[in-house]
Amino acid sequence: MTDDLEQRRLALEKKRERYVWYYLGYFLFGIHIIAFVMIYAVTHAK
Repeated sequence: MTDDLEQRRLALEKKRERYVWYYLGYFLFGIHIIAFVMIYAVTHAK
């Protein structure tokens, strides 16, 4: 009984961890895109 609960908790933790990594990945990716757009805007400003 306790082992089953532990197993479920571990599975949930792994799922949550994956979501955290996805979030982190998209977040960093987005920051780089924003940075490139800013650099482009600054370098192409009249």
